[in-house]
Amino acid sequence: MAFESSHTARQDRARHALAGPRLAGAAFVAASAVGFGALGIFGKVAFASGASTAVVLFLRFLVAGVLMAALMPVLRLSWPRGRDFWILVGMGAIGYVGQAFCYFTSLRHASAGLTALLLYLYPALVTLASAALGRQRLTPLKVAAVAASLVGILLTVADGLTGSLSGIVFGAGAAVIYTGYILVGEQVSRRTGAIPAATVIMLAAATVYGCAVIWQGPHWPTGLAGWGAVAGIALFSTVVAMVGFFAGMQRLGAADAATLSTLEPVVTLVLAALILGESLGGVQLAGAALVLGAVVALARAK
Repeated sequence: MAFESSHTARQDRARHALAGPRLAGAAFVAASAVGFGALGIFGKVAFASGASTAVVLFLRFLVAGVLMAALMPVLRLSWPRGRDFWILVGMGAIGYVGQAFCYFTSLRHASAGLTALLLYLYPALVTLASAALGRQRLTPLKVAAVAASLVGILLTVADGLTGSLSGIVFGAGAAVIYTGYILVGEQVSRRTGAIPAATVIMLAAATVYGCAVIWQGPHWPTGLAGWGAVAGIALFSTVVAMVGFFAGMQRLGAADAATLSTLEPVVTLVLAALILGESLGGVQLAGAALVLGAVVALARAK
């Protein structure tokens, strides 16, 4: 009996030890989802002020990257070197930029709802790829959480799911590229740390978008609201969002972090209703509830 009691106590301590980092990871990803979810709201304000897409994305990554670069010596963090550095440069210059190109191209040939639904295939793709690569075990809970989040997103964007074949291809392409970005980032950020990894990615993306601004000609935001929206994108939808996701992924793994990040469209819906006065129907609320249920179940899983 004494042995069994001691063994049970050790198991309980092990479960509590695992629960701490897991809940912290879920909190980081939730903060990231709020930041990414606010991107669309800030973006609408910035675009309404006259800013072009290339300018907004350039300022987003430039401001965020400079702030993070200034923060690194304060926190006594070192820059990634060698192969890891160039992988991160590729993630920013090719991964982030390629995903954004596919996403915005899809928007031109498909409805916003269909584009969003196709993009959010990435949690399922990341989960399947992680299992295939032997990084995480595919448990019934994980499968159920991914399925529930996908159905929830379908309900939240159910209105107007229309688009051409090219819109579908580019939307799915955005999901595939983002899947690769997450899987590569999971490995590299564990070696470099979340903040150094995010900083290099931001500055690499800023460089590419800076070239795009020069090529297209700049259309800057105007007025306090426009510049304030850009600041919000840089601080909340980039610094908080990207660092939070990498920090959460280090604690949860790519598959669970990707599934938890399906909170993003729920946050966007809520903010659009509160700030922009957009209506929120019963079907959308049901979809949001499904996503939240999947997130809570996954966050509490041992």
